Amino acid sequence: MFHSFVFCVLSFWCVVVFCKGMKTVSVMEGDSVTLQTNVTEIQKEDLLMWKFGAEKSLIAEINAEARRFNTYDVPDGRFRDRLQLDHQTGSLTITNIRTEHAGHYEVIISGKTVTEYRFSVMVYGTAHVNPVLISTVATGSLLTIAVVWIFCICKRLRKTAEEVQSCEEQVTYADPTYCNQNSPKTRVKEEGEVVYGGVTISSSLSH
Repeated sequence: MFHSFVFCVLSFWCVVVFCKGMKTVSVMEGDSVTLQTNVTEIQKEDLLMWKFGAEKSLIAEINAEARRFNTYDVPDGRFRDRLQLDHQTGSLTITNIRTEHAGHYEVIISGKTVTEYRFSVMVYGTAHVNPVLISTVATGSLLTIAVVWIFCICKRLRKTAEEVQSCEEQVTYADPTYCNQNSPKTRVKEEGEVVYGGVTISSSLSH
């Protein structure tokens, strides 16, 4: 009897359960979201199950040894044609997500060890905006306005400095011209070409 008890205790401690903390995921309505298992590849002996809600409804399953990869809908049909299961990593993608898909998700990977991941999915509709997103956008807008304002001030100061420097360097020089009224005016006479012709005078004496 004692040996059976020891065997049960040892068997219990051979199953190590790693339970990760709750991870919050925010997504806008109409987008897709992927819940990661942080597993590079599902092992041959692994059994993976995705569950949703307080009822822990089974919505996806991988039996690696049996080569079985399935997704399931819940009774109200909210997950119809919206679930995609990665056969290699076991990650679950919810496409065209709606507010009705918000809630708690968990995945249990059973193999040599048992690992459990939990997710809290928050879906924001078009009439609701994520307050974290608002804060981020507001901070970014204020920073942008401050940068633009500083740039304009610097540009204006630089322009003013350039105008002052230009006024200091700009000097107008005038050459004085003196006119002496008593100074003789020089006239330039151009001689053209002069042609001289010979003249013959004949005298006739009448007797």
